[in-house]
Amino acid sequence: MTYITAIVYTNNTMKNITLSAPEELINQARKRAVMKGTTLNQEFREWLASQAVDNEERLLRYHRLIKQLSHVDAGRHFTREEMNER
Repeated sequence: MTYITAIVYTNNTMKNITLSAPEELINQARKRAVMKGTTLNQEFREWLASQAVDNEERLLRYHRLIKQLSHVDAGRHFTREEMNER
């Protein structure tokens, strides 16, 4: 039996991790990533980055978004029943 050892040096500081999930869920996520033109790894990295943002940063982002959308006007106030219609 022959063993080949390859040592690869990179500047990449990414760590590999192992996750467990139902196969069907992984397959669905892969299909979604392909439709978005990305990979499951990239989707996970983006999700992980979003989880790493603390609540204070999320609150700042929320306030920025509300400020950006302050010009939006529905034209009238809706009743509770209208807002809950589906």
